[in-house]
Amino acid sequence: MKKRWTALLLALAMLSALAVGALADEQKKDETAAEETAQTAPDAEGTLRFENLSARMKTGYYTVMSLEENIAAIECIDYDKMYEDLRDGLNQIAEAQWMMLQIPGAGETYTYKSLQDQYDALRKTFDDIKDGKLQQDNADLVRQLRDAENQLLMAGQTLYINLLGLEDQTAALTRQTAALDRTIEEVKLRYELGQVSAMTLQQTEAGKTQAESGKAALDAAVAQLRRQLNAMTGEELTAPLTLNALPGVTAEQLAAMDVEKDMEKAKAASYDLYAAKLTLDDADEEYKDKARDLGYNKDNYEYIAVKHRWQAAQYTYNAAAQNFELSFRSLYDSVQSYASALNAAKVSLECERSDLAAAQLRYEQGTISENALHTAEDELYTAQDTVSGAERDLFTAYNNYRWAVDYGLLAG
Repeated sequence: MKKRWTALLLALAMLSALAVGALADEQKKDETAAEETAQTAPDAEGTLRFENLSARMKTGYYTVMSLEENIAAIECIDYDKMYEDLRDGLNQIAEAQWMMLQIPGAGETYTYKSLQDQYDALRKTFDDIKDGKLQQDNADLVRQLRDAENQLLMAGQTLYINLLGLEDQTAALTRQTAALDRTIEEVKLRYELGQVSAMTLQQTEAGKTQAESGKAALDAAVAQLRRQLNAMTGEELTAPLTLNALPGVTAEQLAAMDVEKDMEKAKAASYDLYAAKLTLDDADEEYKDKARDLGYNKDNYEYIAVKHRWQAAQYTYNAAAQNFELSFRSLYDSVQSYASALNAAKVSLECERSDLAAAQLRYEQGTISENALHTAEDELYTAQDTVSGAERDLFTAYNNYRWAVDYGLLAG
């Protein structure tokens, strides 16, 4: 009897070790072979290129890095090894149970029931591996985590683009303030000559105060967003970081867009549509199982209810697919629209350049004032800002389109 209990205790000890280790097979990630995102060129110190942003986020943004580690933890699983370990564990539990059954009444003890619970749990995982269910579930989980990671990378790119836009606004406000200074000097002179009232002068000075207040608020917003981008790229929160200009969208890239073919790629890449299809499949399986169990009795309320749930799931999936297509086509249309807007802005810029050249000639001839010349210069700057904004809008639209095609993500 003593020998039997000793053997049993040894079996239980082996089981405890197995329960801890078998389901989480220890395979260390080979860091030297880890996938590294290729960078087009390294960033100079204190600078950041848009092309390198995603790579910088993958090595510096803690949230993305956490997702990468969770993905690696799943992808490193050796299912063949886990299968063998589980089979060994099941055999050990079965042997321990057999030994306990040699003892009268041991089959009714808490220890025996605990062994059975552990056996059932291990057997379910064992069967799931054998049927490929665990592998598929983990593949689905990896896809979900990748989708979450891509959403963060896309958000980082949006932040980068928005910061460049705010920098342009800051420069425009600085020029506006300088123009108001010139205007104030002119109004002061006219006030001294009695040509305008004190109220007019006060209103002009108040306009400058408002502009300075707006610029201060904008500077604060830019500083906050810069700290956020620094955190996303692994930089010190307050470290200076110069953002390089966005890459341009080429005519070849625009010509290569094919809304129908690209939409099919986008649908295949979309995790949202994939998840919606899984939900539909689950509803379909539930409907078939329930209908079979009820003998396809159309008068049974349970059969009617499950059929309605299946139909609702079908409509939900159809709606998701339809909304995806509507959003994708809108992305395509936006690219075309912004491309046209950029062409128009470039034409206007050339006109402003011609107007400034004419103004410079008239100023040299003494027919216009210095302030009039500055006004023409400001109008050129405004036209340049319009082109810069149009280029940024086009790049944003095209970048969102590529995220949709390549990763199935639709910009919110």
